Amino acid sequence: MKKETILELFEKFEQAQYSYEGLEYWSARDLQIILGYSRWENFFNAIERAKKACEIAGSMASDHFRDATKMISIAKGAQREVEDIALTRYACYLIAQNGDPSKPPIAFAQTYFAVQTRKQEIIEQRLIDVERVSAREKLTKSEKKLSGILYERALMVRGLHS
Repeated sequence: MKKETILELFEKFEQAQYSYEGLEYWSARDLQIILGYSRWENFFNAIERAKKACEIAGSMASDHFRDATKMISIAKGAQREVEDIALTRYACYLIAQNGDPSKPPIAFAQTYFAVQTRKQEIIEQRLIDVERVSAREKLTKSEKKLSGILYERALMVRGLHS
């Protein structure tokens, strides 16, 4: 896949994000287009597989897949309400993993989420490493302080016994 295509898909995904009360989410109807599905019914099947994967992994699907509605434009400027689903980033990940990998946008999304997951793992490991180094430094300072106190007390005890 060309670098330009990857950047375009990445931008489309990030720009499709909505925020509600500090939570990020995506519209399934928007994601359907980004991931190259022309028919809602086909995309809905991928969503259903993703919901099942979510439940099997021990999460409640309703925490990541929220039923919603959306107004869409139809002929002559009219609008009508259609069913939609508000998706968390995790839900988007599961949909990508359960989508049709022969579609280039799905293949990209699978790679994107794999890379993002690895980045998060690296960040978490670095935070653990920083905490460990910080704890070691505190321990070293405490040991030096304790050693100094013990040395002073030993000198005082020797002075009393002399």
